[in-house]
Amino acid sequence: MTRRSFRRGTQDERRHALIQATLDLIAEKGLKGITVREVAARAGVTNGLIRHYFSGKTQLIEAAYQSVMEGMTEAAKAAVADTEGDAKSRLRHFIAANLTPPVADPRALSLWATFISLIHVDPAMAAIHRAGYLQFRRELEDLIASLFAEIGREAETAQRVRLAIQINAVIDGLWVERCLAEDMFAEDELVAAGVEAVEALLGLSLSQS
Repeated sequence: MTRRSFRRGTQDERRHALIQATLDLIAEKGLKGITVREVAARAGVTNGLIRHYFSGKTQLIEAAYQSVMEGMTEAAKAAVADTEGDAKSRLRHFIAANLTPPVADPRALSLWATFISLIHVDPAMAAIHRAGYLQFRRELEDLIASLFAEIGREAETAQRVRLAIQINAVIDGLWVERCLAEDMFAEDELVAAGVEAVEALLGLSLSQS
């Protein structure tokens, strides 16, 4: 087992390192194969230090899933924040970010699928999933609202929500395709497919005017 060298850092840094160690072990062994002792060894800390941040394995797993959900949304948001241009450009970059690494990655799919198995049997995991989903959908709703405002198109909240749900479904489907079989597609092929599908849903081109 690879042991991380663990330097003294802030509480947030220590907590993050423990979550990353948990994710590494889940990716390698699955949920049932990990223990608090193994997480401590992977992170290079004592069991006692883990107990300072997490009550046990269950809370570690919950924090790890929350980290996965938030990480994917934050990566896509960062791509939009780094984009100079109009609302069409920001939405295109949001789609692309979700269909390329590091968001679209076989390890990310493996972790997500592992955690998903718990959401119908564990209320805490279900709550984390719901919060992550709604956060992602709100990002889409904001992008759609900005786009409509830019082109002078009116849309009620219910319509923006419906479009966000539909676009999320497109992104989810293509994300799974990319993660499962990246070698079957040409570079940016799935990004182009995603943009084309979203354009059809919106009834407008996302190309720069």
